[in-house]
Amino acid sequence: MSFIKFNRVILLSTAALLLASAPVRAESDVSGATARTSPDWLRSGTIYEIFPRDFSAAGNLAGVTARLDALRDLGVTILWVMPIHPIGEKGRKGDFGSPYSIKDYYAVDPHYGTLDDFKKLVQGAHARGMKVIMDIVANHTAWDSVMMTNKSFYKQDASGNVIPPVPSWTDVAGLNYKGTELREYMIAMLKYWVKETDVDGFRCDVAYMVPTDFWEQARAEIIKVKPDIMMLAEASKPELLVNAFDIDYSWPLLGTMNEVLIHDAPATKIRQSWEESRRQFPKGALHMRMSDDHDEARAVARYGINGAEAASALMFTLDGVPLIYNGMEVGDATESGDPALFDKLTIFWSPKERPQLRKIYHDLIQLRKQYAALRNDQVTWLGNSEDGKVVTFQRGDERDEFVVVVNLSSRPVNGTIKNLNAAEFKPVTISGVADAGAGDLPRFQLDGYGWRIWHRIVPANTAAK
Repeated sequence: MSFIKFNRVILLSTAALLLASAPVRAESDVSGATARTSPDWLRSGTIYEIFPRDFSAAGNLAGVTARLDALRDLGVTILWVMPIHPIGEKGRKGDFGSPYSIKDYYAVDPHYGTLDDFKKLVQGAHARGMKVIMDIVANHTAWDSVMMTNKSFYKQDASGNVIPPVPSWTDVAGLNYKGTELREYMIAMLKYWVKETDVDGFRCDVAYMVPTDFWEQARAEIIKVKPDIMMLAEASKPELLVNAFDIDYSWPLLGTMNEVLIHDAPATKIRQSWEESRRQFPKGALHMRMSDDHDEARAVARYGINGAEAASALMFTLDGVPLIYNGMEVGDATESGDPALFDKLTIFWSPKERPQLRKIYHDLIQLRKQYAALRNDQVTWLGNSEDGKVVTFQRGDERDEFVVVVNLSSRPVNGTIKNLNAAEFKPVTISGVADAGAGDLPRFQLDGYGWRIWHRIVPANTAAK
């Protein structure tokens, strides 16, 4: 696997690698602005990304619907369904092709089923208290897209030939947002899916490659149909979170996580990355916290099973909204990124010799649901005597405080947290995680990749101050 060093982070995904050609900071400095207000159900939620082709043996939408009870019982509240549209055949990569090579935005891939099958999925999720967002690819289409009848929709070279958005993306053709006709087409399409299927929002592929003013225009129109939709940007571009999007990818933090867990960078880089993003983004900006998604090698392959668990513990306890990807809750190691993205590799739902990951994820989700202190944007970083290996921070509000300690090294640690009033903190029980031996704060003792959470109720006289 090759890595590109960029802005002190290592970015693994295809989309993230493209950012190496431009600064992470947006063209507009919005650090003094305020992020748009996002729906409460997003801020308090947990996102589950579904690749329907691999999610079940059937590889269709009905296979997803059949597992809705399992997803609800896990505790996830937002289902992100990867593209469901027909895949182009011209220039296709692999036997099945990339789901991000769209042939017709208004159709459902017949391998996945029908429009009614998707409606049943959405209705079934809603009946179980879950939201559903669609994956929308607004930057490019397949070469045999129904939109090719209008060449003005596309980017062209000096000779008038339609070109891909990036030279290596040979299976797709780039869309051109300079004209109004394409914008009207795409906005009408987005509104169609909200009206026709009652989806709750969109995850927008490579959103940073599409003009920000288009997304702002689209958002203004979509909320006329459904005011509390959410829009997730596949981007780390601060200006997108001012008016257009509710949430984006925490790519910088993911890149830093890779530096620490793969290349033994000091754990202090985690705090540095978080603080740099806090400086760059508008106040109240919301980020999706992930260690795994369809563009990455699986976290259990990158970090090992225990390292992947530690990474998840961090992402689920920091500010933002956590992501679980397609079988991650059972430790599935089946590849899904390029080139596996172009073929079918079904999840192994009962892999051998895995920790009790499902129980761990379930309890972490329930902890976030139970305590508002884990859903706000307040993070206080705490120094510790092993800060080259261990990250320590506090989450809290007027009622509760939590201390999180995560060992991001493979070696056991025995240390002390600095500047902490530890008297009333008690360890939180997480199913599948042994509590014995962790120690009483301010001391901690952890195995390699070990982690613990401590909680205290804020005394009434302290909360009133």
